[in-house]
Amino acid sequence: MVYEILLILYFVGCLVGLWFVFKKAGEKPWKALIPVYNIIVWIKVCGKVETKKKWKWYIGFLIPAINVFTFLLLVVETANTFHRYNFWEQTFAVIFPWIYLPYLGLSKLEYHDPTQEEPHKVGEARDWLDAIVFALVAAVIIRSMILEFYNIPSSSMEKSLMTGDYLLVSKVAYGPRSAMTPLSVPLVHNVMPMSDGQRESYLKWIRLPYHRYCGFGKVERYDPVVFNYPDGDTMCTAWKSNRSYHSLVREMGRENVLNAKMLPVGNQMVENHIRVRPVDKRENFIKRCIGLPGEDLQIIDQKVYINGKMIANPPESQQSYAVLLKSGINARKVLDDMGVSNEDFSNALSYMMYEGGTHYIVPLTEGQVEELRARPDVVEVVPMVRPAYTGEGMPDVDIYPDGNPYGWSTDNFGPIHIPAKGETLKLSLETLPLYRRVIETYEGNSLEVRGGKIYINGEETTQYTCKMDYYWMMGDNRHNSVDSRYWGFVPEDHVAGKASLIVFSWDKDHGKVRWNRVFKKASSLK
Repeated sequence: MVYEILLILYFVGCLVGLWFVFKKAGEKPWKALIPVYNIIVWIKVCGKVETKKKWKWYIGFLIPAINVFTFLLLVVETANTFHRYNFWEQTFAVIFPWIYLPYLGLSKLEYHDPTQEEPHKVGEARDWLDAIVFALVAAVIIRSMILEFYNIPSSSMEKSLMTGDYLLVSKVAYGPRSAMTPLSVPLVHNVMPMSDGQRESYLKWIRLPYHRYCGFGKVERYDPVVFNYPDGDTMCTAWKSNRSYHSLVREMGRENVLNAKMLPVGNQMVENHIRVRPVDKRENFIKRCIGLPGEDLQIIDQKVYINGKMIANPPESQQSYAVLLKSGINARKVLDDMGVSNEDFSNALSYMMYEGGTHYIVPLTEGQVEELRARPDVVEVVPMVRPAYTGEGMPDVDIYPDGNPYGWSTDNFGPIHIPAKGETLKLSLETLPLYRRVIETYEGNSLEVRGGKIYINGEETTQYTCKMDYYWMMGDNRHNSVDSRYWGFVPEDHVAGKASLIVFSWDKDHGKVRWNRVFKKASSLK
């Protein structure tokens, strides 16, 4: 509720300010209340209708994101009409227009028609300073409330979204999320530049509750969603998001991880610190939404079932296949022809599956599989399906939930129910591992088990009512994606935005621009 009040105060404050500013400028104050027309009058009050470039002001208000700059520039121009040229005052005006405009209108300051005066001139240094502050404030507003750019760093979404794609992420698609950690360096996510990931860019002195403003819609199945890494509440700076803190604890023991000043990363030892990060400062991930709140999900032999019905995989999604080539064939050239990236080829596991041939395990789309099987230099292409744990050997302990007590695999997983806001979950010792993180970490309750009974916030219970919606996210490159199968549900307060448009795409393997992907809709695969 506090955020709605602040938003109302912002708009009401600006309208009240314009009412009295218009009155001082000799315009009918009621014009400030009429959408679009109030902008035309405001531009006139600032003297811009007398210039030959007045059309640029009108166009500036019509272009999304650019209209934020235009609005803030008009606030500064309004200050100039009252002969308020002080740098710090104009900086305050740009940051708090809903306070400054009423101040101009209600104070004893006099309005001066700019068309009747010589333009006020400032020095070059002041010009640069004004431009920097102005651009910084506008960029922060746009990045947090409207849109942001995101670079695909890995192949977990190939071949639909590829390494080297630069995406425009819409914050208004699901509604802008208010800042929960407001004291931070502008335009920096969670660590300071040139600190090798060791110095945080924010302060935890003020922590605000989660709130989302109205957007154009809700998360839908198959949406490419950008969100904060759910398993990144606690992290090791040595590994960043490449290895989960919880996974390292299982492998090395909690005390060893907490006390380790250096951790092995590849072939070197890297300085390590333990960080507990707030939701909006966790690493950004991008995956495709597969399961929605309130649904039952199960994966059987790589096929996803929602509420008992199989759903289609995204058309460009990949699974791992073992490829056997004829003797003497250049494997890298064959797989490069098929679009297998250098990253995927270098990660390919080579082993003797049958006598006389080395199989390369690489991720492929169904179309690539058909092409490979039709080639004369390919002997066979075998799908790699990971079975559930049957009692022999050891289960994959990195599979969700923590320690994988159910013996699931990435290809045979569940069934699991995805919690919905207001839904009451039935709890037992058997189902508790699925929802423990929801209750404790995401919704901030204390939980313990004593004498075979479950206690939440000190009270014995067999049920829990969820406060948020949750989603199930999976990468399109199914065997090269750390996703919900490894760390579970994505809470709604972790959702940052929707990938909407590929604005640029660079093929690092071949050193060229992928022109066929530029300006392609990122969500056009539905």
